[in-house]
Amino acid sequence: MIVAVADGLGLVPTLALLLTVSVVGAWLVRVQGFGALGRIQQVLSRGEMPTSELVDGALIVLAGALLLTPGFLTDTVGLLLLVPPTRAVVRTFLVRRFRSRVRVGGFAPPRSQRTRPTRTSPGPVVDADAREPGERLESPPDDAPSAPPSPES
Repeated sequence: MIVAVADGLGLVPTLALLLTVSVVGAWLVRVQGFGALGRIQQVLSRGEMPTSELVDGALIVLAGALLLTPGFLTDTVGLLLLVPPTRAVVRTFLVRRFRSRVRVGGFAPPRSQRTRPTRTSPGPVVDADAREPGERLESPPDDAPSAPPSPES
């Protein structure tokens, strides 16, 4: 597409157009990026999770990368991502797309790799016999281990 535009406009105007779009795009990325950072800080100061603000930040970074990539198609997509209403549409699509894969605490593993939680003992295991109050202890069987020595002996 660059070659087709260069054939119509000429080499110098085409390069000037690409350079102008890149410079203007870099400025827009900077302005939009700082705006997103400010919104992230506001949401965090309220004690909330800045989900949509973080997605906006990622889309702004993607827009910057697309604007730095030479080409009119990448510039167009990059500029569209810098327009807040367009970014909101893309953000909504991405959130819906990945909602089933994301859970609180991180990404959910694929169903085939999910395991059941294991129960762990809260402390050491003690082997004991229960008895009723007032019931006398029977003498231990002959094969039972002897009681450990008391600390007094």
